[in-house]
Amino acid sequence: MKTITLNAGDGLRRLQSFVALTKPRVNALIVFCAVIGMFLAVPDGLPAPALVFCATLGIACVAGAAAAVNCLIEQQLDARMARTRGRPLPRGDLGSAEVLVFAVLLGGAGLWLLGGAVNALTMWLTLATFLGYAVVYTVFLKPRTPQNIVIGGAAGAMPPVLGWAAVSGEVSADALLLFLIIFAWTPPHFWALALYRTADYARAGLPMLPVTHGAEFTRLSVLLYTLVLFAVTLLPFATRMSGALYLAIAVLLGLRFIGYAWRLHRDYSDALARRTFRFSIVYLSLLFAALLADHYLSP
Repeated sequence: MKTITLNAGDGLRRLQSFVALTKPRVNALIVFCAVIGMFLAVPDGLPAPALVFCATLGIACVAGAAAAVNCLIEQQLDARMARTRGRPLPRGDLGSAEVLVFAVLLGGAGLWLLGGAVNALTMWLTLATFLGYAVVYTVFLKPRTPQNIVIGGAAGAMPPVLGWAAVSGEVSADALLLFLIIFAWTPPHFWALALYRTADYARAGLPMLPVTHGAEFTRLSVLLYTLVLFAVTLLPFATRMSGALYLAIAVLLGLRFIGYAWRLHRDYSDALARRTFRFSIVYLSLLFAALLADHYLSP
């Protein structure tokens, strides 16, 4: 009995390690934005439940595979950073070969599901997103340019477009507005994290903006991008995609975010940078929830 209990415990720990490879908290936000895109793509009523289920599961699987490949490629970097050294590969809980097999199987299953149960457009867009994050961003951009987050943000901004395409079979101008919101949100979100993790990135040899250009320049960049983001979030109302309910919530959330960015610029502290980073996640979640609420509640 004792041996069985131990083996079961080892199996559970390995399962937890594989789940950790998919970066569940990041994946949850990706899936949330994709699902919002699905509902917004339907002018009246609700999307088909089976389609939403298959699209959500497929996108989640491919996003998880991309995260696993990112962990595989960056395992040596992760081992040098306090924030990431506890991940399964640096800790030695999993080997490179089994992580690669896991990523191939998970990503392949997701693409197969999208191609067979959703539509070809969503499958190809999701594959392109996978390559953009796991290859273009991780291999080429992140280790080479301080603008990695800005350029690589295109891959991270795709989830609502994938959701939209899954339901409508096309990529409309409204879907691109959703893309633009996340694209503008990514730099202030990630640079807030980079500010209080600068020593970590410097130790790993990664050219993040506060490492290459200093904290003051990065804080100014956060503020400027937050202002750009505020303007971008008004576009759904300006184009009649959303109504007054969304506008009111977007303005309130945007002013709060600008307040954080202004204080970060004028009176920096690591604690404030952490709060700014955490708020940015809440901000995006509430903003997309406001888009959904407005879609069904506004006349």
